[in-house]
Amino acid sequence: MSISGEIPGEGSDGEEEVFINEEDIIHEVTFDDEDLPDRDEDDDEVGGDGMDEVFAVACSPTDASLVASGGKDDKGFLWRIGSADGALELTGHRDTVGTIAFSSDGNLLACGSFDGQINVWTTASQTLQATLEGSGSGFEWLKWHPRGHLIIAGSEDCNVWMWNADHSAILNTFVGHSSTVTCGDFTPDGKLICTGSDDASLRIWDPKTAQSRHVIRGHGYHTDGLTCLSVTLDSQTIVSGSKDNSVHIVNVNSGQVVGSLIGHTNSVECIGTSPSYSWVATGSMDQKLIIWDLARQSSRCTCEHDEGVTSLAWLGSSRYVASGCIDGKVRIWDSLSGDCARTFSGHADTVQSLAVSADGNSIISVSSDGSARVFDISMFK
Repeated sequence: MSISGEIPGEGSDGEEEVFINEEDIIHEVTFDDEDLPDRDEDDDEVGGDGMDEVFAVACSPTDASLVASGGKDDKGFLWRIGSADGALELTGHRDTVGTIAFSSDGNLLACGSFDGQINVWTTASQTLQATLEGSGSGFEWLKWHPRGHLIIAGSEDCNVWMWNADHSAILNTFVGHSSTVTCGDFTPDGKLICTGSDDASLRIWDPKTAQSRHVIRGHGYHTDGLTCLSVTLDSQTIVSGSKDNSVHIVNVNSGQVVGSLIGHTNSVECIGTSPSYSWVATGSMDQKLIIWDLARQSSRCTCEHDEGVTSLAWLGSSRYVASGCIDGKVRIWDSLSGDCARTFSGHADTVQSLAVSADGNSIISVSSDGSARVFDISMFK
């Protein structure tokens, strides 16, 4: 782990750009080659250092310094912001750890892998509590119930799986999609499950019966696979994005497509709804982050990037939203004006995921360059 500093400079687009300024980078975690499995000779080096990509990051909802990350080295890591102690290796997987999340009470951490397993760790004792299995196909994503220790995960086997993590028990398998289940979540009230698939459909499920309440597909909806979705805090609306450049709005209760947000010209990679405003942010490979007024179904502002947008995160209940980009930069945007308030640089490759600490003081980015970086965002609360 290291913190390095350079002199601040001007960004190419004129905004204030920060190059690894010690005032802004709180912590940098690098996963060394010595700790990683041997590579095949044909494997491309990532970030110029031969380091394995880091795909997933999550912040504890109850402990502002606790962070977990996972990547291509088949491992997860549990570590603390600003701590000199080494990261705890979360071993046991045989393939990429591509999804990671803390339970809502912060007591458990789940790591999902392409090896078809989810390992659940206790954060207090840092011990493995359970290994959850499906059909053996890789898991694309996982989510915790908003108030309990239930986990859902979408699989390459076209199914959604649900377990009770406390008892290591499968509760239900949700069958209906005809291709990889690429995105999904519980509604914030915990009553329903929403999932999107490469089959270009969205399904709304009853978690108790594992039956589809609604299947949304065909005319007026996406024509290619879904890549991301987000459910509004009132559990009434789903916003979904697709490889076909489109963003659609679906009513949870009726299952009807009630609107479309037209503006992107390439695959939509990430979506996030604001916790404080009736706004949603979408990021695309067309180099744009667009802030939408969901009630009016219109664009508020467009935030231009130098390369494709891969990830985003709203900064708590503030008006600011962060974007991660293929150019390795993290940008902070004012959603009221559309202005770039700050640019954080330092990654040598694509930013794969972003997470915000529980106290709102830090944003953590993980990258294909094999590192995780922590930036100070306390001024944007």
